[in-house]
Amino acid sequence: MKKQILYFVIILLFPLKSNSQTATFKGEVIDDEISIGYGVTTGDVDGDGKPDILLADKKEIVWYKNPGEKSGKWVRFVIAKDLTEQDNVCIAARDIDGDGKVEIAVGAQWNPSETKSTKQSGAVFYLSPTEDRTKLWEPVRLHHEVTIHRMQWVKREDNTFQLIVLPLHGEGNVNGTGAGVNIIAFDVPENRKGLWGYNLIETNMHMTHNFQPMEVPGRFVGLAVASKEGVQVFLNGVDGWAPSGNWMVPGQGVGEIRMGSLGKNQLFSASVEPMHGNSLVVYSKDNRTVLTDKMKEGHALACADFFGQGRDQIVVGWRNPNVADQMGVRMFVGMDAEGKKWQEYSLDDKIKIACEDLTTADLDGDGDLDVVASGRSTHNVVIYWNQRK
Repeated sequence: MKKQILYFVIILLFPLKSNSQTATFKGEVIDDEISIGYGVTTGDVDGDGKPDILLADKKEIVWYKNPGEKSGKWVRFVIAKDLTEQDNVCIAARDIDGDGKVEIAVGAQWNPSETKSTKQSGAVFYLSPTEDRTKLWEPVRLHHEVTIHRMQWVKREDNTFQLIVLPLHGEGNVNGTGAGVNIIAFDVPENRKGLWGYNLIETNMHMTHNFQPMEVPGRFVGLAVASKEGVQVFLNGVDGWAPSGNWMVPGQGVGEIRMGSLGKNQLFSASVEPMHGNSLVVYSKDNRTVLTDKMKEGHALACADFFGQGRDQIVVGWRNPNVADQMGVRMFVGMDAEGKKWQEYSLDDKIKIACEDLTTADLDGDGDLDVVASGRSTHNVVIYWNQRK
């Protein structure tokens, strides 16, 4: 594979804002008794118009009800428990039918060393809600491959949704070699408790750790898939999903991948390299910039505009102490138009978190995005409240 950086450009319109004020954050632990916190996301579970927090923990899928104010208590409810013998590992939540309430899918039976037996490795469930969403939901078992690892609801050009599921390994894969990973693309049936049709997309990629949906309504639907070989873009065309042959990052192992805006219709990609790696890297049109190589087991990544600048910042988390005995969540703020210069900030050093996953949402309705993170060995869920206003 040719060693060069190929930047996959998508033209979007990002309005610039005159407000360049930066923000500070204040951490709040809303749960300090979780087991691992494999996956965290947000969405309105009960239809009250406020985003709630959802967590895929070791043996339970839970949600925390948004109290509607920063001083309120986030009440915890269990959606599902003991779905499989092995751990839960991922969660996807999105309102796919426009009723104001999220649909939820989860991945379980996390057994990454078992790549041959689908009975012992991997599981996918759609969780069918009960009338009272604070009670246990009904799990609907879907097709799965071995080592199910990540999933997202993805909106197609016709405004319908698919559940996209990504395993870590291909069947029979040993130490990242052997069969490539098959992405699973589920169509959502009218009867969601019935059979879900699906297609398998051959990737010829190995150790596919995470992926980023790319949706441009009416124009473009894609996936940026991070793997041992790098990051490749997959496109959804008239014949369904297929690899495009465009590599955003070729020949370099990548664990996490996210897209962001530099403003003025310019995008960048941010990656954690290699898988569970120590480096946060930004790729802009003609540049590869290492923002830090001081992490240990980088495992969480997001790009968003927290400051109202008309361009995105990067939030990254890692889960093991580095050589300076540091772990947690850091933010990087761009200082130039080319994506070459970035300033690092800590969100809240008072709270110790071994970051396993993170996401962003405006939890208090003030117009500014907050950060939610889950801690593996620290066993906590933390909200970092944006203090810009």
